[in-house]
Amino acid sequence: MTISFLLSGIVFGFTAGISPGPLLTLVISESIRHNKKEGVKVALAPLITDLPIIVLAFFVLSRLSRFDIVLSIISFFGGIFVTYLGYECLKTKGIIVDMQRFKPASLKKGIIANILNPHPYLFWVTVGVPTAIKAYQVSLNTAILFFLAFYTFLLGSKVGIAVIAERTRSLISNQIYIWIMRILGLSLILFATLFFLNGIRTIKDILY
Repeated sequence: MTISFLLSGIVFGFTAGISPGPLLTLVISESIRHNKKEGVKVALAPLITDLPIIVLAFFVLSRLSRFDIVLSIISFFGGIFVTYLGYECLKTKGIIVDMQRFKPASLKKGIIANILNPHPYLFWVTVGVPTAIKAYQVSLNTAILFFLAFYTFLLGSKVGIAVIAERTRSLISNQIYIWIMRILGLSLILFATLFFLNGIRTIKDILY
């Protein structure tokens, strides 16, 4: 069980780290315009913005922990959201950076971009925190391992992209990147299936 939560953290974190979006665009644009240090500052934004979301989601979901039907519904929504993320990965054609879209940014810019991005809210409420709760039911160390894996690969991938962007002044959007995203997309759809199955299993336990 611990290994499965470790793999979940790795896949979710790495996917979030390299998927196109406002934060990744800022990481690339700041690294190209200035240097990798500015890109890394932006990459660290989730460490600040995610904590209130996680705490709030834990508070709400812990109050619902005895209501299995609610948790099964959340599981279905989590499956839908992860399926959407997988679909987005599968249709990715590369990263396009609009250099005119953002002014020079820093950690503050990254925080603002991430706060205004709906994905972290959807992820932690429907997927991240429910998974962490299940990991905690196995053991505290398992839950910690899930978070460590998630943030290691989330931040590590964005920092790596910042370094690459500074050195090359352009980020590859070729077949290698596309195939990585396709593999991650298929992995996410697999995890989504597990969420759906968990929801169905919970409903069966309630009805029978």
